[in-house]
Amino acid sequence: MRLVIARCSVDYTGRLTAHLPLATRLLVHKSDGSLLVHSDSLSYKPLNWMSPPCRLEVEEPDEESASVGVIEHWRVTHAKTGDSLLVRIYEVLHNSNHELGVDPGLQKHGVEADLQRLLAEQVEVIGDGLTLVRREFPTAIGPVDLLLRNPEGGTIAVEVKRRGDIDGVEQLTRYLELLGRDPHLAPVTGVFAAQEIKPQAKVLATDRGIRCVTLDYDGMKGTESGAPRLF
Repeated sequence: MRLVIARCSVDYTGRLTAHLPLATRLLVHKSDGSLLVHSDSLSYKPLNWMSPPCRLEVEEPDEESASVGVIEHWRVTHAKTGDSLLVRIYEVLHNSNHELGVDPGLQKHGVEADLQRLLAEQVEVIGDGLTLVRREFPTAIGPVDLLLRNPEGGTIAVEVKRRGDIDGVEQLTRYLELLGRDPHLAPVTGVFAAQEIKPQAKVLATDRGIRCVTLDYDGMKGTESGAPRLF
């Protein structure tokens, strides 16, 4: 992982356009090719990013950029969509590389762990005729909560959350991209399952062909009647 603190501006072009004016920011370039742009305020989430599969190329600034003090261009291009993130670097304040190794992944406890266990025992909540392949199905970037076999062919990857937000949809999207490359699993569809799913997450999931399932935790435990609602 490469960490760079730099004075920079950032422009995203593709399905949408966005601009971050010149400021000091943290750039995180990960081994999977992704780039995240962070600030020290505004949000704990990145201000902008490019998710894999993508490629970073370092370019010499053009004449116009060089005339205003730009010393380097970072251009990150998504391999499938062609979306592009252009970082214009004016000054580098810190530059370091770190080998983090393999992460064991998040160990879930409490309600979220119970939801995963209950859903593994009650896969009919997701759909009729489905069978459980495995809980915590391993991938190169971490385990998928549940992998189910579809009787009509292919598999279903299920991400389970207590509260579902955009980060969870992004996480499931990355899993789907990896799993879909395995001919023994393809085609792979996604289900985002949570007790509560934020409206923005539902919109993003729908746009990416991911189905959302709202879970009735008490009902699944058998303490109350009621059925999960499908969206």
